[in-house]
Amino acid sequence: MDPNILLFIIKLIVGGIVAFLAILLMSKTRDGAWMAMVGGFILQYAVLVFDLLVKLGVLTSYGPEIFGIPLSSLLCALLPSLCFILAFILMLSRKQ
Repeated sequence: MDPNILLFIIKLIVGGIVAFLAILLMSKTRDGAWMAMVGGFILQYAVLVFDLLVKLGVLTSYGPEIFGIPLSSLLCALLPSLCFILAFILMLSRKQ
């Protein structure tokens, strides 16, 4: 078996568990910081699935480009991190 395929399978399994547990956490809490954190984990799993589909040739990452970077690749790199940044800002800005 190709090591890259095995690595993607492991990432999909572990990422699926993380996304599932994040969805369970989302149903338990309504705090904005935790919702942003959960959104980051779910988007991270969606990016992993998107990358797999691009590598398999099912989807392409062509389209509009910003500074020579396809928009889909740029969004995949930025959105999960932006959710985590928002979550940390919300956690830090809480009044104790």
